[in-house]
Amino acid sequence: MSKASETKQETKLLKNSEAKKISKPATKGLKKAETPKLGLSKTRAKKIKHSYTVKDAENAILLKLKDGDVVIEMFPEDAPNHVARIKELVRAGFYNGLKFHRVIDGFMAQTGCPYGNGTGGSGKKLKAEFNRRPHKRGTVSMARSMFPDSADSQFFICFGDCNWLDGQYTVWGEVTSGMEHVDAIKRGTGSNGEVKEPDEIISMIVIADI
Repeated sequence: MSKASETKQETKLLKNSEAKKISKPATKGLKKAETPKLGLSKTRAKKIKHSYTVKDAENAILLKLKDGDVVIEMFPEDAPNHVARIKELVRAGFYNGLKFHRVIDGFMAQTGCPYGNGTGGSGKKLKAEFNRRPHKRGTVSMARSMFPDSADSQFFICFGDCNWLDGQYTVWGEVTSGMEHVDAIKRGTGSNGEVKEPDEIISMIVIADI
């Protein structure tokens, strides 16, 4: 996103040029046995898995942040290709350790760039799946450049209602638990929300895999 005016464009998502690719993305065709797991005992993992009430564990993500756990339930019926790709990247451990490089108070927290500056991705562009899901508090949606079919791995979580984004970015999930931990993500002080010494994703895992 970039600024188009001093009001709304301060809160528009990245409009960078073509996202840079990381070398040899090794996420395609991963077998379940190859997917990384959190370092938990079986007993502890079972307790964690059953402590979250989700509609479909296969389409729900546990996002671990410095202040606590966040549950994101995904919308495969509205954005099937995006959900499939997010799960593929999560299972490859792609997001673990990535920074919330752009965070604007009252608007959103953005992450998913392997370079930590908003210029990178996994190397696989996704065709837009714009849908009727609104951008509201807790919405999880894909960042992109000015080109509709340019979403890759970067996504953002809305702190509040952002209805001016509706129909222009692909909504693929919603925070259903732990939004207070998203609220605690360090804000940016740069001109476009850039964060100095940003918070990181500790890990992301599909709840069905715990």
